Amino acid sequence: MKKSKKSKKSNTWKIKQHRDQFFKKSKTLGYRSRSAFKLIELNKKYKFIKKNTKLLDIGAYPGGWSQVSSKLITAGKILSLDIKKMDQIKNVTFFQRNFLEEGTKKEILNFFNQKLDVVVSDMAANTTGNKSLDCIRTNQLCGDVVEFSAKILKPNGVLVSKIFMGEDFLEVKELAKSRFKKVDFFKPEASRNESKETYLHCAILKTL
Repeated sequence: MKKSKKSKKSNTWKIKQHRDQFFKKSKTLGYRSRSAFKLIELNKKYKFIKKNTKLLDIGAYPGGWSQVSSKLITAGKILSLDIKKMDQIKNVTFFQRNFLEEGTKKEILNFFNQKLDVVVSDMAANTTGNKSLDCIRTNQLCGDVVEFSAKILKPNGVLVSKIFMGEDFLEVKELAKSRFKKVDFFKPEASRNESKETYLHCAILKTL
């Protein structure tokens, strides 16, 4: 009996995962995802997470970025957010919520009760099989994160968010530049070569 195309594709993905140095490293070091190394690289380059940082992690599941943050933040506050349930991490508060809902944004504000130092987002839209559509939807999410971050960050706050090279990229870039004085892009080594993802790094809010 012949294997379906979907089954072959799934097996190929599994083989790639096991050959992947970051996948192996994440298992060895106990990180929940290989994406943990993306945040490690980003923080090494831009140095935005400190021991007293107040940080919001959007699209946190399964928790790789929250794990990295919890190791670095010892006297601050971390809130992680995702529509999928995430297992508990020491010194991290988790809300199972939809970031796009206004009620969720109010809960975030109430939780911190002050402006934040850092917002990080590795959030991506669920894949549909249509790469162009997936790119548009993920970049729209990034745009939403930029808008919200501009409201809740301190004047010298930092935003780091996933963005895809492709549809709507320039629109999100211009939006970020209208809200922040410094806007950079960085693709960590831990990002797969074939992936269109890169990361938006924004710092210092503009006075509107």
